[in-house]
Amino acid sequence: MTVYETIKADPVSGAIPDDKAMLRAAVELTRDIATARPGIYWPDMLVSAAVGYGALAGAILLDNPWAELACAAVAVLALYRALLFIHELTHIHRDALPGFRFAWNLLVGIPMLIPSFMYEGVHTLHHARTRYGTVEDPEYLPLALMKPWSLPMFLLVAVLLPIGLLIRSAVLVPLGAIIPPLRRLVWSRASALSINPAFERRAPEDDFARMVFWQELGCSAWAIALLASTQWLGWRPLLIAIAVVSVTAVFNQLRTLVAHLWQNEGEAMTVTAQYLDSVNVPPPGLWAELWAPVGLRYHATHHLLPSMPYHALPEAHRRLAAHCGAGSTYDRASYPGMAMLIGRIARSTMRRR
Repeated sequence: MTVYETIKADPVSGAIPDDKAMLRAAVELTRDIATARPGIYWPDMLVSAAVGYGALAGAILLDNPWAELACAAVAVLALYRALLFIHELTHIHRDALPGFRFAWNLLVGIPMLIPSFMYEGVHTLHHARTRYGTVEDPEYLPLALMKPWSLPMFLLVAVLLPIGLLIRSAVLVPLGAIIPPLRRLVWSRASALSINPAFERRAPEDDFARMVFWQELGCSAWAIALLASTQWLGWRPLLIAIAVVSVTAVFNQLRTLVAHLWQNEGEAMTVTAQYLDSVNVPPPGLWAELWAPVGLRYHATHHLLPSMPYHALPEAHRRLAAHCGAGSTYDRASYPGMAMLIGRIARSTMRRR
């Protein structure tokens, strides 16, 4: 183990007192870059989706295996980036980007069977001061403290995700329309992008319930159409699409695995403790921009500034790193890359407790 890893291996205590100077600097130094810019959001999302679907078409239509594989790889990366705008939708103000939520759902969320309601109203609980890292956090498990087999199982769930999404939208949701108990079960247990198996979702209300209805209708119609298409197109196109989405889901699960240190055992944490339990992978490394796009390589900074638009996070990090300096509380959340973080968590699961 390197000196760097040894320093970083100390458990993060939820009782760490807040570094008020850092929290104050985070707000004061970034006020002028906190506005979402449509000129960045729209082209980024639209180009990512267009490249992703074009590459997916190439993977389905081309005859050359190497060309198919190359197209599939491009499709995974581009659709992964397009999908991760769902994270931005949970944080930006509803009026900040008129039409963006609708367009994203129409072009990405519904075709990929992951509409925005699966994250909206869920991810914000992860950022709640008193919920983060507790049993009430839908996006937290003490993975670093679990058994070695927990990590392979964590990834296996992602591999099977597209099949589960198809079954959910094509079968369970339509059946739930006529079987109320099934509808309630599907909503509470299979309608959120969460990793905490104890999380049960509350029934939607008012405007959100209406949004859920239309998004569910779109997903069910699309899922049924996909399954019906196998009758005249065969299974190959759908199976390739499932494989692409499956790899995309694994990418996201790996990113999730290194987004936090996953050391909290359920106690409430201070904001600074939450920050130190989160991860930044800043430059100079380039690969993080592929596996943690749309600002997610600055996940710790995001936990300090949840409403900061993704395009402003690199500058926010630069300012805070320069202001706080090496060895500061802010600096302690930065790590060199995914491989080191996965190895760290894997070793932690193998310790005797």
